Amino acid sequence: MNKHLKLVKELHETLSLPKTNTGAAGHFSDMDIVKHQALLMQAGSTTLKAINVGEMVDVLLGLVQLATVAVEAIADQAGDVIETPVAWRHDGSVVSVMRTLADKINQCSSGKTEDYSAVYCLCVHLTRSFINADFDKAFRIFVESRQHAGLQSLKPPTAPDLSDCLYE
Repeated sequence: MNKHLKLVKELHETLSLPKTNTGAAGHFSDMDIVKHQALLMQAGSTTLKAINVGEMVDVLLGLVQLATVAVEAIADQAGDVIETPVAWRHDGSVVSVMRTLADKINQCSSGKTEDYSAVYCLCVHLTRSFINADFDKAFRIFVESRQHAGLQSLKPPTAPDLSDCLYE
């Protein structure tokens, strides 16, 4: 099992979050797909706004939020993260980041684990190659902050400080 998926499942257990009724073979209902798509789009918007401002700590927070939403969708399906190759290469253009994020988020309207996994894998890749940060540490800090807050919302009341996760 993917270590970040394991953290999310532990968070859900700690907070006693209700499990989604995924139906046959882990497929989401239409309303579950819409719910997860809305959360992905919200986190994607946060990420793009941070890219627009140029604050790397906020970009990191946005990517970690987006990855968390994708992993939560996988956890809700009782699936596992599928390691997906990432086609994005660092070309110095934020437009290519925007297009790739938007495309991967859009593909999640399928409700399939592999599409949520692709969003997660892209966030890991962008964190490491685009903003040069420690994704594992940032993900753990983000999930732990949600656990300590005891909230079901995507964003903790006070966003955790991820500045220590950036490599200089």
